[in-house]
Order: sequence, then structure tokens, then C-alpha cells
Amino acid sequence: MASTIAVADTRSAVERALRGKRADVSGVAFHAALLLTLVASLGILLVLLWTTWQKAEPVFAERGLDFVTSNGSALAFRAGVRQGIIGSLYLIVIVTVIALPLGIAAAIYLQEYARDSRLNRALITNVRNLAGVPSIVYGILGLVVFVQALRAVMGADVAGKTVLSGGLTLSVLVMPIIILITMEALRAVPRSIREAAYGVGATRWEVVRSHVLPYAAPGIFTGAILSLARAFGETAPLLMVGAVIGYLTPSRGGTVASPLFERYTALPTQIFQFSRQIGEDWSANAAAAIIVLLVNAVAIVLRNRYDRKW
Repeated sequence: MASTIAVADTRSAVERALRGKRADVSGVAFHAALLLTLVASLGILLVLLWTTWQKAEPVFAERGLDFVTSNGSALAFRAGVRQGIIGSLYLIVIVTVIALPLGIAAAIYLQEYARDSRLNRALITNVRNLAGVPSIVYGILGLVVFVQALRAVMGADVAGKTVLSGGLTLSVLVMPIIILITMEALRAVPRSIREAAYGVGATRWEVVRSHVLPYAAPGIFTGAILSLARAFGETAPLLMVGAVIGYLTPSRGGTVASPLFERYTALPTQIFQFSRQIGEDWSANAAAAIIVLLVNAVAIVLRNRYDRKW
């Protein structure tokens, strides 16, 4: 009789636990702490955006698009961000052409073709470590490798400090991120899809091209968005590889590819320059340039999402 009662009590205790009758105090507290952290982070972000907009709003009210279409100047009321936008767009094009194909191809090889050997595991570990290296280290790498290489090829003292060396440096910086996110997207594809394709006689390349890549495309595009957004906002490596702090003399003539081998500036570099100047006018210009940078970053995200739908 006592054993029957004990079994019944144990069964009822298990049923109450399964039905959630017992309160998980530690779990609820952890959940609340995470939620509070999220709300605090979003609150700080909103405060920063609001204060930046308040400081930038007079610039847009007084100058409008003139701030976006004007070149740099030593005078605050004439300084604009046109040269920085053009330089940043050139850098993004270089990153898109170089880093995205190489990073995605490397991820496909490591995830779909490479064997699980000690060498490949060490290679993946090194890629993960490279993704966490500070950006200034990549700037030093670009200065030692790309700037010196272009200088040796072109035979001029400043020939290496061009937009091409900046784009190559940013490409190396974001490539580990592209590789890791693409590998995670490929790893998330169910194994049953691969097995079904192999079952009907498909080759490995046909499985990857027609089944794995389409399924993993959203994750791959997410990696592309994150990588381009980081490259668009980087400042430290560009300062190392020759981005001009100030304003450029507008170049005349040449082809579309001519700026690749000229001195350049970028939008984050111009924000850095504005913030270094003394005076409220320059602080307002820095805030306005930050707004322009955010708008361009949002445009990159929307463009990638639009391309993904098609």
C-alpha cells in the first residue's frame, strides 16, 4: 500500500513538472535579465540616434542636399561629403568584386568538399581567429603588403596609397566573416536534401549548385550584408593605407577606373576629420555625416534584400 502511494506521488510530481506547475525561478530571472539587457541596449541606441539627429538637423535645414553634393573644404559652412561618398562606393565595389566570390568559394570548399582532417580543422580555427582580429591590424597588413606592392609596381612615392589598396585591405578584413557566415548557412541545410539528391544520381557539384546553395542563399546574403556594412563603416585601416584626412583637390579627366590609382578619402574618414575640428559648426557637420553614413548603410541592406527577392 505504501509503495503504491509513493508511486502515485512520484507520478503526480512528474506530471506537475511536465505541465509547468513548478516555478523555475532561476530560469525566469535569467530570461528577465536578458530582456532587460536588450531593452537597455535599444534604449542607448535610440538615444544616440536622437542626439545625433538633433545636432545634424540644422545642417540639413540650412544646406539641404548641398551638404551631400559639396566637396570638402576648410570652411565648415562649405564642407560636404561628396568625395567621401564616392570614395566609400569605390571601396564597396572592390570589396564586392573580390571578397564576396573568394569568401563564398572558400566556405563552399571547406564545408562541402574538404575532408574532416587535422589540417582543415586548424584552417577553420585560424579563420575564426582572423574574424576577431582588430581592424587596425589589417590596416598594418595593408600598409606593408598592398601599399608597398602597388608602390613597387607603379614606381611612385604615393602610388601605393590609392583606393585600390584600401579596397584590398577591406576585402581581407571582411573575408573571414563571409567565410564563417557562409559555412554556417551551408551547415544549416538539412542532410536529407543532400542524400535525396545523391539518391537520384546527382554529382557533388550538382548537389551544391542546385540544392544546397539555393537553400542556404538567405544566410549567405546575410553574410554579404554584414560584411559590406562593416567595410562601409571602417576607419582605422583606411587611415593606415592612405585615406586622406581632410579634403581632396577634385581630379579632372581620366576614365571610370582612374580613381582606383589616385589618392582618396572615405565617408568614415571625413567624419573623423569633422570631429577633430574645433567649433559647433564642425560638430554639426560630423553629426550630419553620420546620418549620411547610416542612410547609405541602410541603402546597402535594402539593395541586398531586393536582389535576394529576385
